[in-house]
Amino acid sequence: MITGINSTTVFVTDQDRAVDFYVNKLGFEKRMDVSMGPEQPRWIEVVPPGGQTALTLYLPTREMPGADSLEEAQARTGIFTGITLGTDDIQKTYEELSAKGAEFRDPPAQQPWGWWATLVDPDGNSFGIYQSIGG
Repeated sequence: MITGINSTTVFVTDQDRAVDFYVNKLGFEKRMDVSMGPEQPRWIEVVPPGGQTALTLYLPTREMPGADSLEEAQARTGIFTGITLGTDDIQKTYEELSAKGAEFRDPPAQQPWGWWATLVDPDGNSFGIYQSIGG
């Protein structure tokens, strides 16, 4: 039986730069950083404090499932990830992360379904930041 979501992958071009961004700017914790073998990228997982689902910061390779070439694998970097990060105070989160140098494509704005902002990492991958109405 499936009991949860362990991780989801964010493709990056520089794993060390990505770790610096997610850990030092966003405040995530590094849960795993291991070698996958010679000539292979590392398997790196970062997780928000107290979180269970991690982001795997992975360097695209031609051996990835669904990629017929290295160029096709690299095309998975710099996209909207479809990942939404939750917060209980979007304005405070926006101000704190902006002060640390994080870039936002869209500042916080109230929508009919809640508050939303769009955060961008150094590779151009974007994430939604969400706060529920009343939360």
